[in-house]
Amino acid sequence: MNEELDRLFAQIHALEDEIAGKLDNQRAQLNYRLAKGRAIFDAGVAQAQRRLRTSSLRYIISAPLLNILVAPVIYGMVVPFALLDLSLFIYQHICFRAWGIARATRSQYVVIDRHRLPYLNTIEKINCVYCGYGNGVIAYAREVAARTEQYWCPIRHATQVRQSHSRYKDFTDYGDAEAYRARLEELRGKLR
Repeated sequence: MNEELDRLFAQIHALEDEIAGKLDNQRAQLNYRLAKGRAIFDAGVAQAQRRLRTSSLRYIISAPLLNILVAPVIYGMVVPFALLDLSLFIYQHICFRAWGIARATRSQYVVIDRHRLPYLNTIEKINCVYCGYGNGVIAYAREVAARTEQYWCPIRHATQVRQSHSRYKDFTDYGDAEAYRARLEELRGKLR
C-alpha cells in the first residue's frame, strides 16, 4: 500500500514540475521575465497594457451595488489576517526555536506583486494586494501548522482529508503504531 501511495505522490510531484514548466513557457509568451523575484515586461507590452486600464471612477460606477456594500466586511478581515500573521511570527520564534524546527519563510507564502500590473487601476491594485496578503497568510499558517503537526502528530487521518498539506504524504498510516514509534524521530529530524 505505501509503495502505491509513494508512486502516486511522485506522480503529483511530477505534475507540479510540469505545471511549473508550462508557467515558464507562458511567461515567455506574455513577454515578461523574472528578475530578482519581480516580473519585468517588455516596454511595448507594458504600454499596451496601460491602455487597457479602466479608470477607478468608471470601475466604481460600473460595480454591482452589492460589491460596494460588502466591501467593508471584506476589508474588515485585514485585522484578523494581520493578527494571525503576527501570531505566526511569535509562535514560530518561540515554539519552533524550542523544538529545533526550521521556521517557514513568510515571503515564500505571502507574495504581493500583482499591484505592479499596468492594466490595473488603483482599486484593483488594492484588491490584489489584499487578496495576495490574505491568501498568503493562510498559506503561511498552513505551513506553520503542518510543521507543528509533523513534529507532534505525524499520523494520517482515518478518513480522507481534502487537499492535505505537502507534508502529509510522509506521515504514518492511521493505526500503524509500530511505524509511528519507529519514524517519529525521523520525521522530526526532517524539520531541522
